[in-house]
Amino acid sequence: MSKECFKRRSFREFFRDWGFSNIHLNFGFAEIEFSPNEDDMTAAWELYVELLTRITTQPLADEDGDEATALESVHSLFKTTRDILKEKGWKAENFTKISVIVLNQVVRPFTAKWHKKSLSGAFDKEDECLKFREELKVLQNQLIQYTKMLSELACVEDLTELET
Repeated sequence: MSKECFKRRSFREFFRDWGFSNIHLNFGFAEIEFSPNEDDMTAAWELYVELLTRITTQPLADEDGDEATALESVHSLFKTTRDILKEKGWKAENFTKISVIVLNQVVRPFTAKWHKKSLSGAFDKEDECLKFREELKVLQNQLIQYTKMLSELACVEDLTELET
């Protein structure tokens, strides 16, 4: 791996540098130096492409799409990430740690809340749909940062702002 594409730092610093200062990390783990390998880079690239091309990072205009489909797209990140983790196995240990933390602390609270609400008919109510879209925008901002983080980890050009 080229030293120019990745700045060595602890896991805490890595998360903080990408705006995830609210992530909870075990103290011992947080201070370990984050040192990705080729498998981490490949796994990061695979998830980077998925995030970059989904509603997770793309605008959803008020008059477009539907909330249930958007929620399913966000939820599908769990399966996509699991598939990458199963394929790479223990060889992508650093990617595994990052992706599990983001899924559990950033994505899961959103999907758990809105899955339950959707089962109760929330998407049949205009005010709930508006709340969903507002909260989706907040999540999208976090996932854009995650996508940028993955581009650094994969040592590829960040394309998150290619169209803005």
